[in-house]
Amino acid sequence: MAAAGDSDHAVDEFDAVERAAHWFAEGRRLDMQALAEELGISRTTLFRRVGGREALLARAVWAQTERSIAVAIKRWEREKPADALHTTGALRHFNAIVAASPGLRRLIDDEPALAVRVLMDPVGLVQPGTVAAIRDLLLWDIDEHGLETVIDPDALAYALVRIGESFLYADVIAARTPDVEKADRLQYALIEGGRARYRLSGPES
Repeated sequence: MAAAGDSDHAVDEFDAVERAAHWFAEGRRLDMQALAEELGISRTTLFRRVGGREALLARAVWAQTERSIAVAIKRWEREKPADALHTTGALRHFNAIVAASPGLRRLIDDEPALAVRVLMDPVGLVQPGTVAAIRDLLLWDIDEHGLETVIDPDALAYALVRIGESFLYADVIAARTPDVEKADRLQYALIEGGRARYRLSGPES
């Protein structure tokens, strides 16, 4: 291991987050001492660069989530019919990637309380970032396909993400079996309901 200070200047915040994201993708537990040694810096320097373990884990999970969203969109765009919406297929691919993630599964199994905080903090990185990405897909469909959403796109994106969380992380938040298919079907119904020009009716007078 490099002596403290020998290579501290060569490792920045981005390096630490990227290495942690790589560990997460492989399903490795984030051990700050081991990560510092791999980066060739002291544990103290690592904490100074990125804050605590939870803060670094949140950034690593979000970095990997961004990549997963990009992969999901790319996969769907390669196969989707010309008249199909961008959002529905991209969400389906994203759900499949999340469900198969060894990093997420290990985090949920080993540290469920931490997993809930990292994945579902409304003012954190992962949930708001995912909502923003889904909103952008909905706006793309509104512009290109004339999608009329049942509620405003930001609120719909939030609802779609929460549906995904409820079924993909069902074991940690509700002691239920995760069910990707149910998440896919509910999300599809909410999105395609708007495409069918569905409108929520107001209360009867």
